[in-house]
Amino acid sequence: MVKLIEKVGLADELLEFLQEQVSAGCDWVVYDSDQPLCTVFDFNCFTDAAEAFAFEKRYQQIFNWHLAVPVGDMISSLKILINNPKQDLNTRTMNLNNLEDRKDEMLRLGASEQTISKMEEQMKLGSAPFKLHEPLAAIKGQVDVEFHFQKSRQSDFYYLNRFTVSHNLGKPLEQDQHYLIISPNASGKGNSVKTFNLVTDAVEALKKRDGDAELAIGKNAASKVTVATMEAGKVNYVAKSFRSTFYGKPASQTIWPERGKGFTVQQTAQMIQGHSVFRNDLVNFTSGEVYAAWVKFDMDKGAGANGNFNLQQYHVPQYGFDLSKVLDSYKIKELAVPEKREKLEVELRNGMTPLVSVEKDGQAVKLLLEAVPRYNKLNFYTPDGKMEKREQFMTKEALASVLDTGQDKSKSKEKVQEAGMGIGG
Repeated sequence: MVKLIEKVGLADELLEFLQEQVSAGCDWVVYDSDQPLCTVFDFNCFTDAAEAFAFEKRYQQIFNWHLAVPVGDMISSLKILINNPKQDLNTRTMNLNNLEDRKDEMLRLGASEQTISKMEEQMKLGSAPFKLHEPLAAIKGQVDVEFHFQKSRQSDFYYLNRFTVSHNLGKPLEQDQHYLIISPNASGKGNSVKTFNLVTDAVEALKKRDGDAELAIGKNAASKVTVATMEAGKVNYVAKSFRSTFYGKPASQTIWPERGKGFTVQQTAQMIQGHSVFRNDLVNFTSGEVYAAWVKFDMDKGAGANGNFNLQQYHVPQYGFDLSKVLDSYKIKELAVPEKREKLEVELRNGMTPLVSVEKDGQAVKLLLEAVPRYNKLNFYTPDGKMEKREQFMTKEALASVLDTGQDKSKSKEKVQEAGMGIGG
């Protein structure tokens, strides 16, 4: 947390100095976070992130804890002090009821504790607006979740405006890694390094450049792995393993939650991967009646004009998909234990693909399980996403029924019920 000594105009003086450093090509600043800032000489500015972190490490002491931060973050903190001269960032108060409400909302939506902590930090700083990123594991690639927070213009009240999920099929980042845009400074000395958490933001930033630049992956510039380069504003190289990510567009969906109600983050993340979710609190806008249905995004038709996918709904019990009954058609070991069966059904209703124990060729194996209401079936996958033939895991009675009809009944009649409405606007 930034602290300043009591000196009239100090925040303006520091701000002007940092803005000059930005013009000179500096993107990082290191300062002693244990001591209040007294002068511009308390700042050590760098064009390269690796140099800044090296300086931070070199001068690190228990009671003189140095921090390397983006210059833009320090500028934002100083602007807060300038706009609130009677407050400092260490004692700045906030609407605690508002904070509690936002925490409760994020918990109901299923955000991680780490993301909620970052939200609290931004609210304490008075940041507005701000975004938070949370990655979620996927069978293929990764789902990136981005929360968008706004602040009222009339008060200190914060609210969650929306969150967006994007399914990126590329290799997920490792812990503490970032996407890096590295380009020469205008002064010709050193490089500028900008970090991104979302691959879409990084690719877009590179494409907007008009000079020389490279897109890399790493914890910092010193550990980078280059995946794309640009010369004179034109992309001249994209690593083979990164091409589908660079040129493709991830499937995405934006949700406007109402005080934590509606689809959770995890449910939406599963739906953007093509899975179905069960909801028993849907409302018919015409009659006002509450009903239950399995819901999935209609990804076959593509996104609408608002950038979102429409919904496909399979009403319960009208459509005929009974999860418990369908599960009984398969030899899944977890079904024999009531507690494990209950947990399994909850996960499937949330669109999850839990690991289950089955037998294949006389050997016990673990496979991912998916509920497919549309075809009244379950799908089985290996952990790396390869589909297995479901018939080999059926009970004798269920398999005999399929063979008697000559085909799976759900294939002969698809009762698709499409609500035709968008979600989140």
